[in-house]
Amino acid sequence: MTAFVEQLRVQLPVARSTYRLPARAGLVVVDAVNGFCTPGAGPLAPIAPDAMIDAMVFEIERLSRAFLDAGRPVFAFRDTHEPDRPEPPYPLHCIRGSGQELLVPPLAFLEDTPGATVIEKDVINAFIGAIRADGSNALVEWIVGADLEAIVVVGICTDICDLDLVVTLLSARNHYVDGRPMLGALRDVVVYEPGCSTYDLPQTAVEVAGLPETTIHPQGATHHLGLYVMQARGAIIAERLEDRT
Repeated sequence: MTAFVEQLRVQLPVARSTYRLPARAGLVVVDAVNGFCTPGAGPLAPIAPDAMIDAMVFEIERLSRAFLDAGRPVFAFRDTHEPDRPEPPYPLHCIRGSGQELLVPPLAFLEDTPGATVIEKDVINAFIGAIRADGSNALVEWIVGADLEAIVVVGICTDICDLDLVVTLLSARNHYVDGRPMLGALRDVVVYEPGCSTYDLPQTAVEVAGLPETTIHPQGATHHLGLYVMQARGAIIAERLEDRT
């Protein structure tokens, strides 16, 4: 851990805890696709094997199987874009048909496993990406339909897609429509840290690539900042999950 990250931990503390899962808990997997996780799979994929991303994939697979075995639902997003719809400030990525938009091989089983739902999203914020043409929201329907009390969020990137989804869920949880909570019984939005990761683009790599200095993205620091902001907005940051029973 760098001195800078150590400073962040002191000045912007994150309280990690053991979260005890209620019976009605669901798992949400964000963008564990080749284009973000498989080395060399695209412009936003790691250049070489990345220990933090590999550990994240391992934890997501383990947790997905544990949830499904316990009869708890899993909802997975796949970042999927059309070639004529750029997503500034990022280069074209996860284009439909490229293979970048597919779940990484250890998670491919979710595509056809009962209890798992997999949908595409075309924007950073998965909550927005879940809106259908008729205005309904697939994620909202999944949460309310399963009468979930808690959602555990995992995936990539901690400070980008995970962050956008979590803070939107926290607002939606507190939003009432016709006198009823938009997300039904949902109480806890939990971020399971071992199942989250982000990318590494240090200053030296930015200089070699000739990129603007604003693209500097040190993995440890940005991961921590993502956790800090989600916690500040009301998310529970968990380092361990246990059953309440």
